[in-house]
Amino acid sequence: MYVARTLERFAKAAGRQFPILLVTGARQVGKTTFLRHVSEPERTYVSLDDAGILDLAKRDPALFLQRFRPPLLIDEIQYAPELLPYIKMEVDKTPLPNLFWLTGSQQFHLMKGVSESLAGRVAVVQLLGFSLRESAGRDSEVGAFIPTPTEMQDRGRRAES
Repeated sequence: MYVARTLERFAKAAGRQFPILLVTGARQVGKTTFLRHVSEPERTYVSLDDAGILDLAKRDPALFLQRFRPPLLIDEIQYAPELLPYIKMEVDKTPLPNLFWLTGSQQFHLMKGVSESLAGRVAVVQLLGFSLRESAGRDSEVGAFIPTPTEMQDRGRRAES
């Protein structure tokens, strides 16, 4: 069962504005599930957990991107940082939004490569564990909770009654 995430709307909007969307986060927070859920049907999914696909990505990044064309979701991009310059070249040839969606767990090394290779072309979204609202199945469309003085007063009154 999929649990709706607060970041869904933001990630879709970021994908429409940038050619590359990168979702980072700790292992097992649901990065792949999240992106596959919000993905359009024509987006190809490729996992670098697959040894054969990983070998192709590392050995011949250009051939990898010929075989797997955008719109493309590449899972576990940190395993093949060799792809990043080739993704950059592809984006520069075809400057359209929403071409590549990437996931990655090892943030430090991944972010170093992203900042060097994809600056100005990528929207980075950090997916954390479930929020209380998400866990409770509350409406994820309302966005993140940012308290205002009025909201806090209303909550205080409701708690007192």
